[in-house]
Amino acid sequence: MKVVFVGPSLPDAARFVGDEVTLCPPAVRGDVIAAVNAGARVIGIIDGGFEYIAPVWHKEILYALSQNVNVFGAASMGALRAAECRVFGMVGVGRIYCDYASGVTIDDSDVALLHGPAELGYKALTIPLVNVRATLDELERRQALTRELCRGLEAAAANLFFKARTWPAIVASVDAPETERQRLLSLLRASEVDQKRADALALVEAVRAANDPHPAGMTWQLNKTFIMPEKL
Repeated sequence: MKVVFVGPSLPDAARFVGDEVTLCPPAVRGDVIAAVNAGARVIGIIDGGFEYIAPVWHKEILYALSQNVNVFGAASMGALRAAECRVFGMVGVGRIYCDYASGVTIDDSDVALLHGPAELGYKALTIPLVNVRATLDELERRQALTRELCRGLEAAAANLFFKARTWPAIVASVDAPETERQRLLSLLRASEVDQKRADALALVEAVRAANDPHPAGMTWQLNKTFIMPEKL
């Protein structure tokens, strides 16, 4: 069985996974171990819950790996956990994972965004900083914006709380006439690079192509967690 935890990074994931992959909502604490116990042999983590709910634990990922389950991560919570658990065998996919693994990206909130509920297709209401960076890199590569302006816009975006990070809020930091700011805003919106989506699609392909089970040969041992019994 193959399982992918996904939400706002790829709301239309059902179009790409095929019949062999089971889609689940963003992963939270206990979901990965439940998937392993249900028979999953390949697990992909794209999105995960946080802030108001306990996120997926590292140790349940390690438990999955200890059971020779393939575990992939990309795009959002998956990229974070893949960077943190890569030495134990979790496989990271995509640019966002590589940036976390190399230290180019450090803050967990760089992948966060405000979005609507699943019933409304996880409609994005803000833009994650990783998408801002990817967009600015592309515009600089095309020489549509100067390096100086791109770095200034990136800094302005980084200074915004993720629930307030929108293109208009970012452009508001530019010291220029209103007409120039409106032209810049139109350019950014028209050129937006959805790096989270691109990385999520790459993870889906990795999960579909994954062998079952994970190659053997771990060099570490999972220690059991001792839970104190409650006093009566």
